[in-house]
Amino acid sequence: MQNRSIRVFEYEKLTLQKDERGRSLQPKELQKLYDFNDKNGNVYFTGIRDGIKFNSYVGVIQIGGLTIEILPKTDNHKPTKQEFTDWHGALLNMLKVCRFISVSSVSEASLKRKFNSILDLYFEMYLNELETLVRQGLIMSYRKQSGNVTALKGRIEFSKNIQKNLIHKERFYTNHQVYDSNHLLNQVLFEGLKVLKVLTTNSMVKDRVARLTALFPELDAIKIEHGHFGRLKESRKTASYSQALQIAKMLILNYSPDIRSGQENMLTLLFDMNKLWEEYIYRMLARETDVNTKISFQNQKGFWETRSIRPDLVVSIGKQDYVIDTKWKRLDTSNPDPSMDDLRQMFAYNHYWKSKRSMLLYPNSMPVKESFGSFWQQDLKDEENQCKVAFIHVLNDQNQLDYEIGKRILEKLGIASHV
Repeated sequence: MQNRSIRVFEYEKLTLQKDERGRSLQPKELQKLYDFNDKNGNVYFTGIRDGIKFNSYVGVIQIGGLTIEILPKTDNHKPTKQEFTDWHGALLNMLKVCRFISVSSVSEASLKRKFNSILDLYFEMYLNELETLVRQGLIMSYRKQSGNVTALKGRIEFSKNIQKNLIHKERFYTNHQVYDSNHLLNQVLFEGLKVLKVLTTNSMVKDRVARLTALFPELDAIKIEHGHFGRLKESRKTASYSQALQIAKMLILNYSPDIRSGQENMLTLLFDMNKLWEEYIYRMLARETDVNTKISFQNQKGFWETRSIRPDLVVSIGKQDYVIDTKWKRLDTSNPDPSMDDLRQMFAYNHYWKSKRSMLLYPNSMPVKESFGSFWQQDLKDEENQCKVAFIHVLNDQNQLDYEIGKRILEKLGIASHV
């Protein structure tokens, strides 16, 4: 099977016909995407004639030998070839900042390598984690087991003992405890390894998978489903398994084998860019805090009956709060007025948090003139209840993820960073 890699930006289209970049889908691939989207409420992309149009989800989709990487986009101009590379690196680092990629599992050198997709990076993380766990020794635990034994231990199951050992008096059919590696934690990790073996086409990865498979103890083969992960309990003993289990969960639950043909297996790793943007801004602002500055994430206050309101971020300087609502949208910078719904929302935030200033924060790559606008209220001065529509560059002058973005956001609020 020929392996292909396609990179697209949010809201781009892929169809059965080749576009100006030579990108296209095959009929089987398109049908698999349609089936996947139907099962997930059509949130990841929109079906169009002979193709799909991507929404605000970024990440990677692998279908058979095809890998589709979906990248963030902050403007509407036609992207250059270099921008695909720049935003690939930016997305990797954004996931790292938001801790979707473990810093301990993947080195800076790994992040700088040219991975075909984000999925390859997660594959490497998983293999690194498993190799460490196997080297340290997989966790063993007690479990109950029924069967014939030659020495009496545990509790005899009399009905089974009579059925099985009427002739063999030297044996006992008992229910007893054993201490070994054959338990759910290791079964989940091994299932993730089997999924990876099916998905990867990289010969080096296949070799690492084969060596790890040989090092695993003999385990019961069970079909791992969503409910199994709810049965896994965290403890100090299992803390070292945490990262590997997260990736195993992603691999197992997002893997869709094609039972009919066995040729168009599918794996998805998709992130809602609205949530990723919100998380990223929080992490960047948190770097600018000091003893007088506090950044709160997902605050909540009662609004009406059982309903509440919850701004994305609240910046507290002493007793003064400033509210930020992040918006991952391409707002028209020639007419950047917010919607009335957004303004009403920000007015409520200002009122409930007693904030003099709030901000709707959008990504953008072009300079835009900004200013605070005042909410009209008879009992307050204009400058005591204001809101700004602000735009921030995600990349710096070197077209890399801007780690100074938190400082610039505070400046837009009229707050000086003291860090």
